[in-house]
Amino acid sequence: MSVLPFAIRAAVPADAPALAHLGEVSFVAKFGSLYRPADLAAFIEAVYTPAALAAELADPERRLAVAEAGDRLLAYVKLALTSTFVAHARGARPMELKQLYTAPDATGGGLGASLLAWAMQEARALGADELQLSVWSGNDGARRFYARHGFVRVADVPFQVGDQIDDDVLYARML
Repeated sequence: MSVLPFAIRAAVPADAPALAHLGEVSFVAKFGSLYRPADLAAFIEAVYTPAALAAELADPERRLAVAEAGDRLLAYVKLALTSTFVAHARGARPMELKQLYTAPDATGGGLGASLLAWAMQEARALGADELQLSVWSGNDGARRFYARHGFVRVADVPFQVGDQIDDDVLYARML
């Protein structure tokens, strides 16, 4: 899809419902068929509700940015100031890219690259020397995207949705 001109800005508390909706729609479109309905529903209830997103927006350990065209939220990125993968860190101060989601009908228009650039700049400004992220091992498009942006495979890590544990790949890039 050709994406209209978009703007990137820091997410604000009023964005929580739109972030929750976009997160759920994007996750289900890409990964919904991988999970039992009960596991998927529990994961969505824990991660993609307006309350869950409001808590992340209020968390001083998180930074979120959105890409929008007019009043439509097209994509977002979450940055965690403390990585959950420090055991695999090569740097002294790793941060973690938690999610980089684009609306299913808005991929391919530069949104992901722009939000990734925002996240790397934000991480550098906050003192990070490494950015880490995990990607489902079967998500070839995302794996190619991160490789194009200088991320390298560091380890294999688990990712749990309900009772199912997936094989994720940990990528990292020194900043």
